[in-house]
Amino acid sequence: MSLFRIVYVSDAVGDAREGLMPLIDIIGASDRNNRRDHLTGVLMRHDGQFFQAVEGARVDLDRLMGRLRADCRHTNIQVLADSRIDHRLFADWAMAQADAPPALERLLERRSDHGLYNAAFMGDAERILFDTSQALAAAC
Repeated sequence: MSLFRIVYVSDAVGDAREGLMPLIDIIGASDRNNRRDHLTGVLMRHDGQFFQAVEGARVDLDRLMGRLRADCRHTNIQVLADSRIDHRLFADWAMAQADAPPALERLLERRSDHGLYNAAFMGDAERILFDTSQALAAAC
C-alpha cells in the first residue's frame, strides 16, 4: 500500500483559536477517526493557526480532507505538501498533539500579506515534523 503525507496550515475560528477545550475535542475526535481510517499524524496550534501533518492511504486522506474543509472550527486551509512517503513519521500516534516549537512559530509568522507561504517553508516544515516525531518518540 502506498503511503502519503499531507501537511496543511489553517486559521482557527472562534474558541478553537485559543481555547483548551476545543483543542481537546479536536484531538479526541481526530484520534477516534484516524484509528478507524488507519491515519496517523500530529496537530500543532500557534497564534490562532493550526499546523497539521496526516499520513495514510490516498483514499483515506482524501476523505479526511473533505471532512476538514467542511469543519467550521477552521478556515483558509492551505495544503503545503501532499506527497508519497516511504514511512510514517507519526506511526505510533493516531493524532498526536504537540506544542509548536519556536522554529514553527517563526515559520507561521512568515506568511505573506496574501495569506500564503512560499516554497522554502516546506523544507523547514519537514525538518520541524521530523524533529517533532523524534521528540514524541523520546517522550514515550
